[in-house]
Amino acid sequence: MATYNYKQLRKALRKAGFRMIRSEKHETWEKVVENGDILQVRVSHKGHRDIPKGTFYEMLRQMGITEIEFRELI
Repeated sequence: MATYNYKQLRKALRKAGFRMIRSEKHETWEKVVENGDILQVRVSHKGHRDIPKGTFYEMLRQMGITEIEFRELI
């Protein structure tokens, strides 16, 4: 697995159609999919820091994409 940072994650979220709905202790990003379901991802304010492996895969699960799709977005 390659190492990704929070800046790359934010870029992928924007390209995937997510929008930031809140930025307090953590950012909350949201997307409404075709069937009406709402996907939400919480992101830390850590900028260029690397994302821990487990946290990264949990965020991918919340986004509904694979690591390959993530790489295509960044």
